[in-house]
Amino acid sequence: MKPITTNDALVAFCDALASAPFIAVDTEFMRETTYWPKLCLIQAASSDVHGAIDPLAEGLDLEPFLKLLRDPNITKVFHAARQDIEIFNRLNAMPAPIFDTQVAAMAAGFGEQVSYDALVRQMLKLSVDKGSRFTDWSRRPLSQAQIEYALGDVTHLAALYPKLRARLERDGRLAWVAQEMTALTDPALYNTDPEDAWKRLKPKKFSPKYLAAFKATARWRERMAQERDQPRGRILKDDAIDEIATQTPQDAEAFDRLRSVPKGFGASRLGTDLVSELRAVLKDPEAHAPRVERQLPGQPAPPSVVELLKVLLKAKSEHAGVAAKLIATVSDLEKIALDDEAAVEALSGWRRQVFGEDALKLKRGEIALVLSGARVEVVEIES
Repeated sequence: MKPITTNDALVAFCDALASAPFIAVDTEFMRETTYWPKLCLIQAASSDVHGAIDPLAEGLDLEPFLKLLRDPNITKVFHAARQDIEIFNRLNAMPAPIFDTQVAAMAAGFGEQVSYDALVRQMLKLSVDKGSRFTDWSRRPLSQAQIEYALGDVTHLAALYPKLRARLERDGRLAWVAQEMTALTDPALYNTDPEDAWKRLKPKKFSPKYLAAFKATARWRERMAQERDQPRGRILKDDAIDEIATQTPQDAEAFDRLRSVPKGFGASRLGTDLVSELRAVLKDPEAHAPRVERQLPGQPAPPSVVELLKVLLKAKSEHAGVAAKLIATVSDLEKIALDDEAAVEALSGWRRQVFGEDALKLKRGEIALVLSGARVEVVEIES
């Protein structure tokens, strides 16, 4: 089977998919040496139609397929959807609604972040050929082995989806994963505005001078990475941003004294440009420093309580057949250890039923954890 390379063929393919209740979607892309992912292939399949679209084909207009991604009446099925969604969001086609089989598998008892290969093996009793996984998807023509591998991803995904969805419905867990699916399509998750680049990093100091330089350097790096289409780390490493914000170098010689900045950076065109940015914001740090709510050191979570909650979480997740990561994080447990009214997802909705309520009972001494053979059991304590 050959990839779709013409607009007429793409329209015909999309027309065949348009009446399907769901479409399994996957992409092949390259981004090892770029900031923006280079989309090389799009695979899509319904229960009875499948095909591969070549986005590198000259003159090909992807809009018919992007329209399907936006269609609220068609569920888009991915596995580990985030990078695929990032690509389509940049094409102004945020897929919705979606179903991520990796997230769904965690709710269905397949463990933490189960791989696609493992899920196919366990649910479909098939093995996935990995031979073409790390090939160069940007080279043309694509080999038949590459095309067959790529199509296998979505045809298997199309077979997985009804089975996995039915399993969740049977167990009353379909609603459990709805919140995670919605979160994956939040545009804020894919924000690449250089003004917000500093928010992905953790400032270590809180003076106006440091914060102004920290934000300016992060903003400058993001802008340069986008303009040059290079990975952020090729411009500056994360630790260099903290060191620059701390030392606030404003000439080539000062840059050369920094450990985390490449030698000669200060005298380069990049260094000269960054110096200008720093000088501008350091004229009035108060005006350029971002507002950061500094969390004052508080009472640390009692380690013994946190450890008990970890054991309870593992026991409850095993009993319910749900990945512990989907129920609560270590940060959640630390907050629960300190506060019965902690604002964490583990104390609301289905998570409270599965774990949160018993977490509070454990703190109050109303239940105990006992070893029964190789399993930890939860038992009520009679008052």
